[in-house]
Amino acid sequence: MQNQALKHKLYVIIFGTHTKAGRRFDLVLIIAIIVSLGLMFFDSTLPYNSALSAKLRYIELLFALLFTAEYIVRLYCSPHPKAYAKSFYGVIDLLAILPTYIALLFPPASFMAAIRLLRVMRIFRILKLVRYLQDSNILMRSLLMSRRKIFIFFSTVAILVTIFGALIYAIEGPHNGFTSIPQSIYWAIVTITTVGYGDIVPQTALGKAVASLTMLLGYSILAVPTGIITAELNNEMSAHRNLVKCPNCSRNGHEADALYCKHCGSELATPSERVIPIDDEESK
Repeated sequence: MQNQALKHKLYVIIFGTHTKAGRRFDLVLIIAIIVSLGLMFFDSTLPYNSALSAKLRYIELLFALLFTAEYIVRLYCSPHPKAYAKSFYGVIDLLAILPTYIALLFPPASFMAAIRLLRVMRIFRILKLVRYLQDSNILMRSLLMSRRKIFIFFSTVAILVTIFGALIYAIEGPHNGFTSIPQSIYWAIVTITTVGYGDIVPQTALGKAVASLTMLLGYSILAVPTGIITAELNNEMSAHRNLVKCPNCSRNGHEADALYCKHCGSELATPSERVIPIDDEESK
């Protein structure tokens, strides 16, 4: 019983955000993440073997131990540790601490490139902040709900750039810089996204006509993924508002931080008293 009580208390503090202890825990963790990222950015400006860089690596190890303890406690108090470990946040938490320990196993003189890569991989810690951003779960669910439509859209764009790339390769040829179909597809991607590096450009009149059509097509399709995500985000926000129901008139549709019913004026439950569903990936 004591073990279960301890797990529940830790769960409320670590996973909950509507208690004073939970908010304090989140604040401390956010500060630790930001400070560790700041040290990583500063460390990247120093020579690898400098004395200050060596001291920063000791501090980095302390942060790694802190995040490791957090990860272990999350696994301990989670109702389903395996589900949490395989969830988005669980994977990010693991990626945030692994590079530091892996780097300790590599001799710095022989594996400089690997060490540099592992040091940069600590940037995954910034994704840990997503957990503490308000309404971030709504955005994540909107992206997940629109993933099929976005996949179909990008598949269509991939087909278009392949067609335009092959067409411009046939028109311009290697003597105008389009030395291969992959090179021509690269030009089509740069053109259809309206980036326009200008490293290779069509020289013939027909090639310029194809380029003009590609640019106009790019302007017409750039707004498609934005519209898809916006529609799903609107649906998720509507569903989130429906979770807050008035105890007097039983009508929903209130904002999460609303204190009074917009229909009858009765007092709603305070945010700390409401039962807010925990993210599925963390509660499984």
